[in-house]
Amino acid sequence: MSNRSRRLTLINPPGLYDPSANGYSHVAAIAADTRLVCVAGQGGETEDGALAPDFRRQVRQALRNLGTALAATGAGFADVAKLTVLIVDHSEQRLLVFGEELALAFGDGPKPACTLVPVPRLALDGMLFEVEAVAALPA
Repeated sequence: MSNRSRRLTLINPPGLYDPSANGYSHVAAIAADTRLVCVAGQGGETEDGALAPDFRRQVRQALRNLGTALAATGAGFADVAKLTVLIVDHSEQRLLVFGEELALAFGDGPKPACTLVPVPRLALDGMLFEVEAVAALPA
């Protein structure tokens, strides 16, 4: 169990396997007096709309884009309660890349609750990765 703050508690309860090696927590509990921030799916596009053909570069850029969107609300990665990740042609190798990039973006400590969904394609041709988030801020 880990508390990030009074408004967000990340929990890995006894009786469930420890998911920390896979970069997520089982449960994110959000206090009632909290402002929720929902960030739409962020892909690996740069500000000018360019999309790298490389999976790792797309993941890294998508997480940068997520950080930019969070910052616009006064939030940061430490405020993220839940991620939903979409991966085209998902594989164990892509999961490893995502985990490495997630660790770089989020740093040490518990990661948010996360659901990974393998998909056949995303909105744009060549788009391989998308991440959306729910963050918790003080009311």
